[in-house]
Amino acid sequence: MASTRDIRRRIKSVKNTRQITKAMELVAASKMKKAQAAALAGRAYAQLMADMLAALATRVDESHHPFLTQREVKTRGVLLISTDKGLCGPLNANLFKLVTDIKTPVKFYVIGRKGAQFIARTKRNMVADFTVSDRAAFSEVKVASEFMVAQFLEGAIDTIEVIYPRFKNTLIQESIVRPVLPLHNLKEFVASVQADTGAVRVPHTDDREMLFEPGANQVLEALLPFYVNRNIYQLVLSAKASEQSARMVAMKTAKDNATKLVGELSLEYNKARQAAITQEILEIAASAFAA
Repeated sequence: MASTRDIRRRIKSVKNTRQITKAMELVAASKMKKAQAAALAGRAYAQLMADMLAALATRVDESHHPFLTQREVKTRGVLLISTDKGLCGPLNANLFKLVTDIKTPVKFYVIGRKGAQFIARTKRNMVADFTVSDRAAFSEVKVASEFMVAQFLEGAIDTIEVIYPRFKNTLIQESIVRPVLPLHNLKEFVASVQADTGAVRVPHTDDREMLFEPGANQVLEALLPFYVNRNIYQLVLSAKASEQSARMVAMKTAKDNATKLVGELSLEYNKARQAAITQEILEIAASAFAA
């Protein structure tokens, strides 16, 4: 059995750890509320954009737009959205498992220090990595999305896909691969956006004659690139909400485990102290009897 001094040291160390994890839990909880609010607020905007595309779907020729043109996939372009810091449970590990499952030729574009370190460590083809703060401003994400779109249009990559932790609720973050480009058609794209936002929408059946200036095709050409940027931005917001939620849960679990360990060590300490007192009493009694 360990000495009472060693047990006291362990109790003090665990209490310090519990204090740190509790503080980190509170910080993560504060950031989580802001990140969740931003992710949920963006869904209404995405839904409105989907409605605009739905209005154009039956009035344009989709075959001429490069975002809607199907081509042979020789090299996939994958944007990996990870975290900058650890201590967020298995969040990054689940993302990296999806990366290792990719066996086809692929070029990686990374947001998050942990993802960049993993891609570099495993010697995969990383074209660029981007820095996005916890606030996740649209201007920060736009740099990454526009760079990938330019690569797609130049033919360096044949798809744009995003691996990210999808935020479902505080306890559940689902790591998935989300295709972004090319789009099969506008109707399927609008349906996928509606499913992702969780909105139940009445199918678009407006048959009124509409006049688009300068024209429906020109409006689509201007709208689609902007919507792709906004779509990727929404995925980043979801990833940030998942990160803070996972970190808060991980820190709460660590704090609870530390509390449990302090109780077990305190019990062990009391037993050791009682055993020492009993031993001293026996020694005193034995010496008195010998005298």
